Amino acid sequence: MQFKSLIPFRNPLNLHYKKFRKNHFSLRRLARLAGFGAVGLFILTTLLFAVYSKDLPTPGKIKKLFSPESTRIMDREGNLLFDVHGEERRFVLKQEEIPQSVKDATIAIEDKDFYQHFGFDVRGLIRGIILKPLSGEGFQGGSTLTQQFVKNALLSPKRTITRKVKELILAIEMEIMFSKEQILTFYLNEIPYGANAYGIEAASKTYFDKSAKDLTLAQAALLAALPQAPTRLSPYGQRRAELLKRKDAVLKKMAEQGYITEAQRDQAQGQALTFVPRREQIGAPHFSLWVRELLVEEFGEREVLEGGMKVTTTLDPKVQEAAVKAISANVDRIKGFGATNAALAGVDPKTGQVLAMVGSIDYFDVENEGNFNVAIAERQPGSSFKPFAYATAFKNKYNPAYVLWDVPTDFGNYPPQNYDARTRGPITMRGALANSLNIPAVKTLALAGIDNVIAQARARGITTLNDRSRYGLS
Repeated sequence: MQFKSLIPFRNPLNLHYKKFRKNHFSLRRLARLAGFGAVGLFILTTLLFAVYSKDLPTPGKIKKLFSPESTRIMDREGNLLFDVHGEERRFVLKQEEIPQSVKDATIAIEDKDFYQHFGFDVRGLIRGIILKPLSGEGFQGGSTLTQQFVKNALLSPKRTITRKVKELILAIEMEIMFSKEQILTFYLNEIPYGANAYGIEAASKTYFDKSAKDLTLAQAALLAALPQAPTRLSPYGQRRAELLKRKDAVLKKMAEQGYITEAQRDQAQGQALTFVPRREQIGAPHFSLWVRELLVEEFGEREVLEGGMKVTTTLDPKVQEAAVKAISANVDRIKGFGATNAALAGVDPKTGQVLAMVGSIDYFDVENEGNFNVAIAERQPGSSFKPFAYATAFKNKYNPAYVLWDVPTDFGNYPPQNYDARTRGPITMRGALANSLNIPAVKTLALAGIDNVIAQARARGITTLNDRSRYGLS
């Protein structure tokens, strides 16, 4: 007996063949589309290069492009405080005159693939043109030494996609026209190192009073650490520790990349560095250098050093003179309390304008860190924090006439004392604040609540109270 299937027979091999043919045609179609896309991308890239290259300067005209003009920082009455640029200091070295340690240190920290790339780093470009803008940080990052040289010598420092494209085109042209050693020489003769020093020779003379050929490994590493942020990391500023840390990072990278041995790295990291003392004509030095740092953050290093800006500040020359005299007249009294330094800032409470700033007794007293700006540093606030406690209390159920007891009090292994070691018994909050008494202030802080006082301080612009676990009544 024969049975006939109710379901039509289908050859599984034939079915597999049809699927294969379908996939085969899909792959061909994808390959064709990819080919068209590649051609289209090539044409688009060529057009972009043609459009942006039209008005670009040629790399051969580098030295004729700029007439740098200094940025002037003025007080509110138009008196010159600081000529940021001054006379540009530059000494051009030949390729063979630049020590190998300087070249190696610069490549190690700035562009470890310098000898392998063709003027640009693909990963850096993706990060700088696509990822950074998407994160809201603007167009930045990923520049090779060639691109950095082009940006400093030929283009504006403004971070835009247009400038990045121009930078890329010129970097490629540079790589075609010059050897790697020539480009590295251009870079080391052009780049700003801070303190009006342009190029490695000027930087060496400015900071160490010697020619670049005589630099030690540690000194070469320190100078290589500067171009990232010459103003912020200046040896004459208050971030010298940050600069020395970056110097050690340069030496570490040099060892990792095979330029020096670990023994050489350790020896250089242990070498003490001494900088040439800096004296210059500058009014209100702490204030002026603070303003310069703010300008660099806003407009970039090159624009501030060469952009010819005229910056009128809020500094009042009469108030500044009075502040300097107040500090100078009390030096002996300050030292009598065991202190070695002092600072004063005068601020208009109605507008927030800084009228005076004296960051230390003597800016040029390097031995006592006179260049460190105590006025803007994060310091223990002392009695200056008391108004925040009282203001918070006054916003709640307390008032200036509320009576506190100024008597010896232990707040749990914390028995504060007044500045004169005396107590005054019952006293109003107004009187306690006027006399800057410590015991009533701590009681007020306890009554108002630490969290409430911190919130009040933040609302008034204090930005550094971020670790609640660190703060108690003391």
